[in-house]
Parts: sequence; C-alpha cells; structure tokens
Amino acid sequence: MIVVTGSVTARPETFDEARRLSLEHVHRSRQEPGCISHAVHVDCENPLKLVFFEQWADRAALAAHFAVSASGEIVRALRSLAAGPTTLELYDASRLEKL
Repeated sequence: MIVVTGSVTARPETFDEARRLSLEHVHRSRQEPGCISHAVHVDCENPLKLVFFEQWADRAALAAHFAVSASGEIVRALRSLAAGPTTLELYDASRLEKL
C-alpha cells in the first residue's frame, strides 16, 4: 500500500476556496481505481492548514491518480491559494497488525 500525506496552509482570504477545492478533489479521487481512502482535515493547531491523508493500493494506482488532469490542476490551484510552500510525501507501507 502507498500512503500519501500532504498539506497546504491557506491565506485567511483564500481558506474557503482552498477547502472547497480540496473537498471536490477528495470526493473525485475516492472514485478512482485503487483508492483505499482519501481525506482532507483541518489542522487543530492551525485552522488555516489543510492536511491530506491518502491510501492507495499500489504505486500503479497512485501513478494513474497523478496522471488525471484534475490532480495536477488541484496542486496548481492550491499553490496559488497558499501562504507558503505545500508538502507532499509518499510512503510504502504495510499493515503490521490491526488492533
């Protein structure tokens, strides 16, 4: 499984638009083959920061997701709404146990 984390901190005047675009992207991405989960959350310590958490079946599913034009569009849109740099990190993960 591939885990993706990311974040963007919006400017106060752009937060609502960043949140709206992020939710649209999450709902669209959940329909893609190989998407296990896809979510966006507001950071409890910084209410202008949106944090993404995604799980994909494998690297091929994630590559297909990145190839969707809407994926590139959301990255460009969020960067234009951001107060600073955005983050995106990929992890290769396997479940050790379910408690």
